[in-house]
Amino acid sequence: MSFPGVENLAQMAFWVTLGFTLTGAFIAVFPRNILYNVLGLSLCLAGIGGIYLCLGSFFIALMQWLIYIGAITIAIVFAIMLSRPLYTAVPERKVPKVALATAAGAVFLVAVLGVIFKTNWKPAVERGKDWSVAAIGHLLLTRYDLVFEVISLVLLVAIIGAIVTAGYSRRLS
Repeated sequence: MSFPGVENLAQMAFWVTLGFTLTGAFIAVFPRNILYNVLGLSLCLAGIGGIYLCLGSFFIALMQWLIYIGAITIAIVFAIMLSRPLYTAVPERKVPKVALATAAGAVFLVAVLGVIFKTNWKPAVERGKDWSVAAIGHLLLTRYDLVFEVISLVLLVAIIGAIVTAGYSRRLS
């Protein structure tokens, strides 16, 4: 049994979502303030997630909101907030810091390559698992939800560390 006007309501929800998407796109392109551009981008991406929702793809809509709005847009905002003003001089690089960073990167590269080459990789089909989008979405939102929470805490600590480091370096200059 369907209620009268449900299709009209669904069409109206689609057009409102499309309006949010287009408004966000215009805000992302036209203002000269970069923070307004990022906020317009997040509104546009939220609208795209709403369009996925209207199309019945709940998993893709949720991933759109989590990944693009929850991670990438927020990372862009933090990058804007932590970047130095354009009118300040670029500090010179110190050779010991560059050497230490290069050595740390080389150690990390060797460790990652060691894991890649020593792991016995098996195709997913041999394991007998269902790797459809529905199965992956179900696993990500039920069995592996703790992994997402731990990753978000690690990202939060990294962001707080970047803010503290940026504040400390600004006090020195």
